[in-house]
Amino acid sequence: MPESLDILILGGAGQVGTELQNPALWEAGTRLHAPSRTALDVTDAAAIDAALSARPYGAVVNAAAYTAVDKAESEIAAAWALNAVAPALLAAATAQAGIPLVHVSTDYVFDGRTEAPCTPDTPVDPRSVYGASKAAGEIAVRSANPRHAILRTAWVVSPHRGNFVKTMLRLSNERERLSVVDDQHGNPTSAGDLAAGLAAIAQALARDPTAPTGTHHFVNAGATTWCGFARAIVAGAARRGGRSVPVDAIPTSAFPTPARRPAHSVLSTASLTAAYGLRPRPWAEALDDILDRLVGPERTTTETQA
Repeated sequence: MPESLDILILGGAGQVGTELQNPALWEAGTRLHAPSRTALDVTDAAAIDAALSARPYGAVVNAAAYTAVDKAESEIAAAWALNAVAPALLAAATAQAGIPLVHVSTDYVFDGRTEAPCTPDTPVDPRSVYGASKAAGEIAVRSANPRHAILRTAWVVSPHRGNFVKTMLRLSNERERLSVVDDQHGNPTSAGDLAAGLAAIAQALARDPTAPTGTHHFVNAGATTWCGFARAIVAGAARRGGRSVPVDAIPTSAFPTPARRPAHSVLSTASLTAAYGLRPRPWAEALDDILDRLVGPERTTTETQA
């Protein structure tokens, strides 16, 4: 039997970090360590060094990030500290300690101008403070720790924290109709599915010194728009006894935000499958699982009529 692994999870309070702490994703006997932000400040080099020297970690998974996309436009230093400086410090410290680093990034590193799915080799050209800070974090990880895996993701949702699914469920209960942008295209992604992918890659890197490294994309299969996603959420909730309301399509110009969103950020997962054999399932299947947890199971025709 191989020795049990110790895994350090950063950003454990977020959607992905919460799911990463599910023991079912890891080998039996794996010890998961997910210190709070106050217990471990990832922008403090000395604190990181002390944490890594505490035990022989098999891998570090960094899901910590400044994700308030619009707020980042005015809180530039805070966004860069968590999204660029912290990954640089982590990459340097993990490389020094001989520990592989698995790092989460975003579709916002792309400009969103091309309709073709973005591959890991698509040139980055961020159009927001958030996107620029995440792109810088990627560069830091690549340059400092050769034994890294960067997973870009997009449109992350789950039963935890604030996210688009929970917002649409709340608004569909409060309003008679919804208006959602229909000219931004992407891949909805289950935080649970993403966490399973991160765990698989972290364990591969921890166990096999020849395991693939590099940058890949993890999103659920299939593309839609925010409006299409909202309609699927409302319809799915209605099948579970929730309220059904119309969802109107509007252009991005009708819903201005401080940070520019990529119009087309559909991500290709082909390199993920080639490197690790991972094939993310369709987003609609993942959404059903999330709605089952948030709303309840789908009702039969008899239950609906009753």
